[in-house]
Amino acid sequence: MLSTPALNYNLLAPILIVLGGALLGVLVEGFVARAYRARLQIIIALLTVATAFGWVISIRAAVSQTAAIDSVSTDAAGTFLQGTILVLAFVALLFFTQNDHFAPQASALPGSSEEKEATLSGVQMTEIYPLVLFAISGMLLFPVAHDLITLFVALEVLSIPLYIITGLARRRRLLSQEAALKYFLLGAYSSAFFLFGGAFLYGFSGSLSLGAIRTAAQTPGANHIFLFLGLIFVSVGLLFKVGAVPFHSWTPDVYQGAPTPVTGFMAACTKVAAFGAMFRIFVVAFGAIQSDWRPVFVAIASVTMAGGAIAAISQRDVKRTLAYSSITHAGFLLSGVIALSQIGLTSMLFYLVAYGFATIGAFGIVTLVRDSTGEVNDLNRWAGLAKKSPLVATAFSLFLLSFGGVPLTAGFIAKFSIFTAAYDSGNIAIVVVGVLSSAIALFFYLRVILIMFFKEPTDDTVTVAVPSFMVSAGIGICFIATLVLGVYPDLVFNLLRLPTLLVP
Repeated sequence: MLSTPALNYNLLAPILIVLGGALLGVLVEGFVARAYRARLQIIIALLTVATAFGWVISIRAAVSQTAAIDSVSTDAAGTFLQGTILVLAFVALLFFTQNDHFAPQASALPGSSEEKEATLSGVQMTEIYPLVLFAISGMLLFPVAHDLITLFVALEVLSIPLYIITGLARRRRLLSQEAALKYFLLGAYSSAFFLFGGAFLYGFSGSLSLGAIRTAAQTPGANHIFLFLGLIFVSVGLLFKVGAVPFHSWTPDVYQGAPTPVTGFMAACTKVAAFGAMFRIFVVAFGAIQSDWRPVFVAIASVTMAGGAIAAISQRDVKRTLAYSSITHAGFLLSGVIALSQIGLTSMLFYLVAYGFATIGAFGIVTLVRDSTGEVNDLNRWAGLAKKSPLVATAFSLFLLSFGGVPLTAGFIAKFSIFTAAYDSGNIAIVVVGVLSSAIALFFYLRVILIMFFKEPTDDTVTVAVPSFMVSAGIGICFIATLVLGVYPDLVFNLLRLPTLLVP
């Protein structure tokens, strides 16, 4: 006899609120006049994210509860990750108000100057706001999903809008179109690997639940061949999403080609959702066989840290440099997953907060350095930037120093805590490789700072645009968060002192 599914709408409300805002945005695109769409869409998006965040705060005490049958489970780690995603998404949305990142260049349009101006005046890529909200809804579901089907649905809901918004600058430059195509094709492969791995895990346990997979893995005499095959394929899908070596090839091209506000949003929020889901999967489903997969992940984390740092040294494009930097940080974050402990989870969550604010702020600064054709991403043309705008150069330097783990920044506390977790779990090799990789990475971070502050300007066409109020607010929030969390990290750590993960 069929029974009615038990759904706790109070716990599901943050996801439903964001989905509702996305659907409202779709209706605005269909029925509201073009002249009013941009302002209305940004208001809807910001209010939706703020409302969902308020609801997350209201349910933060409702830990270790089932929200939807055995498919969604809410605990302190899940609500913290959802809150982090919403805060970072709110800040990232402030940079989307610069619509010129998505409009075509006048030089790329046919016709007279009057015809070009008329075309540009009518271009408003306001559909990006509901697409971003759909992606956020998938991100909110991903780290709290408790079975393989829900995980796959969340993965697709967060990924498909990202493929689309990556290509929204296609009329401005071909790199955006190329980035979207690469991201889509490789993302489809990773989703197929994840789904294929889920099929093996179902064949092994007879269930899609992460808890049931764990129980089956602990059964004496169980044949683990399907379990290991499922583990391998699911890991490939997840490692692609976080940009770990050797599944990182999409990262530099997509980060460079996507509109810069999209890159910041994608780099910060996707990592939070993916690492949250990865930790839950490995501690709940694969915790019983950690001795089998941990050595492989130690090798992947080490290669990811070292490979990203070494590759970044030769880069001359700011966005590609930050892309390889994000690969290095993925290796650092994998250290928290490998630790598979309370301190590992706590340090990983703090790292995600620190990295998220610094990343969004850094890409926000990139949007301001321009010439007559648009953004200037060539590092050589950033020479003497501090003389043109000391505040912008100082803010960018703080974000870079946080990436490098310099004391009095949030990045230093994040790296110290995650290396401590790795050391406590006995993974000394990761600590050694991580420290060496941090030293290599600090070299190219300092190189950018030296270019901005100690080299004479060589290109008079490069200017620093005056940011709008929303863009200034976004950079300011990231700057303050990076500095304050470096001095008072307990503002976040105090939220993580409760039992943070539901383990059946």
